[in-house]
Amino acid sequence: MIIKRLIYIPYYLIRTKWNLFFRYSGFVKKKKKISYFRLYKDVIYTMLKHNASPLDYFSFRFYDLPEEEWDNYPCTGFMYEYQLKMNPKDQRMVLHDKINFLTLFNDFSGRKWTTLATLKSNKQFAIQFLREAGEKLVLKNSTGGAGKQVEVIAIPSDIPESVIKIMEANHFDLAEHYVVQHDALMKLSPSALNTIRIVTQYLDGRAIILLAFLRISVNSSVDNLSVGHYGVNFGAAIDIETGVIYGPGVYLDITKPDVYYHPVTHTPIIGFEIPHWGKCKEIVIKAAMLTPGNRSIGWDVAVTNEGAVLIEGNHNWNLLSMSPGQRGYKKEFLQYSSMI
Repeated sequence: MIIKRLIYIPYYLIRTKWNLFFRYSGFVKKKKKISYFRLYKDVIYTMLKHNASPLDYFSFRFYDLPEEEWDNYPCTGFMYEYQLKMNPKDQRMVLHDKINFLTLFNDFSGRKWTTLATLKSNKQFAIQFLREAGEKLVLKNSTGGAGKQVEVIAIPSDIPESVIKIMEANHFDLAEHYVVQHDALMKLSPSALNTIRIVTQYLDGRAIILLAFLRISVNSSVDNLSVGHYGVNFGAAIDIETGVIYGPGVYLDITKPDVYYHPVTHTPIIGFEIPHWGKCKEIVIKAAMLTPGNRSIGWDVAVTNEGAVLIEGNHNWNLLSMSPGQRGYKKEFLQYSSMI
């Protein structure tokens, strides 16, 4: 087992954001009043024992947990193997490629969309598409992930050439009408479309919801939690049954304090009720049933005044999705894996 895990070490060494690692190390050393020797010994131990990346130790706040609880958290290596089993490579393209995704889940998307190729080949359609878009347009690279290669622009005109030029210059191949979020979410945080991450697990012909949290923007045009080295936006865990946020907002940047009131709008985080929560759950369950070849999916859902719409689905949803709720799901994953 240890030998197998050693294979991951070169990957971790290459992919780790070492600037974050050393910043987090300094923070934990000061907070816990421990030596760097003790700290790095624990990091190496988690890498060998729990197949963790160097940042997992900090991201899951292992420094605040007794060692016997560390095994409750599915670290990077475990999650890679789990998602590879649950979402085989030959099944992933429907989720990985946003154009394929919107084609299959068009009935749940709640918005109009088109490709760069269509805008270039059909000028009359392009003009109409832009006129109907409103004030904003979302441009994406269809295979980009983690909020990367996404840009929200104010529509410069109804002349397609101006939008086409922007798309070509930035390697965007997908354009979508901007989704206007529910009034309650607009009051909470108006700077971006604040989406809900809901993770589903497909089992024996049915789908269940495992966890959910709201991504909350702070003066950012996108809500992704990785923006600004994890320190701009934050997440807040949602009670699956009630749709109510039950804890403070949590930044993935461990040096930042928990959030009880939105720093801009001052809206309380705990107790915030997700509008149309029943529809949010319904839409991801229906979507999960359409792609049973992908058993573990992290869905991004937006809520409008009319209901819930599906933004995208992720076959390699980030294990940091668990951080806002600050609990592990490894035992559940082991159970689900044994059933496949």
